[in-house]
Amino acid sequence: MHTLIIDTDPGADDVIALLFALAAPESLSIQALTTVAGNVPLAKTSRNARLACEWAGRPEVPVYAGAERPLQRTPIYAANIHGHEGLTGVVVHEPAVPLAEGGAVDYLVRTLRAAPENSVTLAMLGPQTNLALALEQAPDITRGIRELVLMAGAHFNGGNITPVAEFNVFADPHAAEAVLKSGVPITMLPLDVTHKILTSDARIARLRGLGNRAGAIVADILDAYAPQEMKHYGMPGGPVHDATVTAYLLRPDLFQGRRIHVEIDSREGMGFGQTVADWHGSLKRPANVNWIIDGDAQGFFDLLTEHIARLP
Repeated sequence: MHTLIIDTDPGADDVIALLFALAAPESLSIQALTTVAGNVPLAKTSRNARLACEWAGRPEVPVYAGAERPLQRTPIYAANIHGHEGLTGVVVHEPAVPLAEGGAVDYLVRTLRAAPENSVTLAMLGPQTNLALALEQAPDITRGIRELVLMAGAHFNGGNITPVAEFNVFADPHAAEAVLKSGVPITMLPLDVTHKILTSDARIARLRGLGNRAGAIVADILDAYAPQEMKHYGMPGGPVHDATVTAYLLRPDLFQGRRIHVEIDSREGMGFGQTVADWHGSLKRPANVNWIIDGDAQGFFDLLTEHIARLP
């Protein structure tokens, strides 16, 4: 059982990750969702997070809006991938439940300070701005953190926003730097693994064939979202990046990786936003990340489908 806060910038794959997580209350005790600008601006990521709660039949999960812009860099978005509303393939609307009162950074500081030592897992599906701001304001909150599980970074795969940078890190590399230096246990699921766990017509058809609203939503999102990445990379299917975080929390045995040293390049230039992953230990520096490099694709889609089947 994880006592869980999900920090997110929905985003098509984020919404799938959220539906997946919200369907697993016996394993994931979700305290709140905190939102950040990333795939689209904050107002839209915050609305999409609340839509995920509504679609999952979990309106009691509070959603706190967080940082509107990165720590230092100029804001960037990914509407070219996720559409101007942050969701492709489905019609969005204003959810019935409003945002929770107060900001995400204050919520993180308050909650992690009050939490028992090493008790709260943070699943981070977007730029890491909220946590970096919370750490700057209250460095002592690290005592309440059990683990950070991030969809972030790339090494062997190469980047998806520049030749070397993955979007979540590139969108706020200074925040990613601060989080890596926090000293808390970190697991990263980079493009190295997400590009191995790909959709197929059969996998999407299984989701659609569930016959519930959530299955249709996930299938519609994937039908619209996956072909863009398939075309760009020449892959036989599309990745569902952020949903691998949910799968890892539920079934870490589906994944393989090892502890390595990782740093962020925040210098202006070609390497801006790169996760420098020392897979072979060349730098002789202490390991600070559990870097996931492989996963069971069919096991992932079986687990996703099983959980989406539970939803309305």
